Amino acid sequence: MDNLSGQMIGRYRILEPLGRGGMAIVYKAYDTRLECDVAIKFIRQDEVPPSNLDRLRKRFEREAKMLAKLTHANIIKVIDYGEYEGSPYLVMEYVSGGTLAGRMGKPFPVFDAVKLLLPITRALEYAHQQGMVHRDVKPSNVLITASGDPLLTDFGIACILEGEGQAKLTITGMGIGTPEYMSPEQGMGKEVDGRSDIYALGIIFYELLTGRRPFTGDTPMSVIIQNIKDPLPSPRMYIRDLSKQVEKVLYDALAKDPDKRFSTMGAFAKELES
Repeated sequence: MDNLSGQMIGRYRILEPLGRGGMAIVYKAYDTRLECDVAIKFIRQDEVPPSNLDRLRKRFEREAKMLAKLTHANIIKVIDYGEYEGSPYLVMEYVSGGTLAGRMGKPFPVFDAVKLLLPITRALEYAHQQGMVHRDVKPSNVLITASGDPLLTDFGIACILEGEGQAKLTITGMGIGTPEYMSPEQGMGKEVDGRSDIYALGIIFYELLTGRRPFTGDTPMSVIIQNIKDPLPSPRMYIRDLSKQVEKVLYDALAKDPDKRFSTMGAFAKELES
């Protein structure tokens, strides 16, 4: 997809690109009707086999309507959807404060880490109650408002790109999710539920506290295998005075067996609150 900056797409004037991923491109745009800035995420049709485009469009429309019904203070609101030259797009509220990923790389005090994480656990708890699993929770999908509040984004992209009846794979055959934050069951292509989001959020909590991810590697597959097989590196290697209570929260969120994790995101949130 060529750079769309300067073009009018319906009522939206495209201003500048904000980011590009494997399956989507995000632009900042101006809504000429509501007279405000928005973010538009275009699905890259060049990454989708032509034989799957019709199915993608139908699934996109269905999921976009579901996403528009998600109303939570810490979930980015989807306000419109459409199609441009064959590429489906979502229109969302624009947030100017960057992402949580931009703040990672150094240890956070426990209180500050919990303050950032707790609103996202509540947002995911709400979404799970609506029957939606994120499947790609990671720091770059947590936007930060100008006042410092975290907002979860990209809630629908995994749902839109997954094929029905497939082992949670995208239509290009790539696994949904990001290896460093991917639960063991997701890495093995198994059916996932809200406990997979708990695992991903547990990785973020570990990273916030220690300043590093627990599993890294030279290839995506090596990281996935570590998440599946390797024991969690003790956070006390990096934070010697970490309380046993906080350490237990990490181990409970990051259990390899989903049956041994927190049973719900609400249970995870309650432990963080305590």
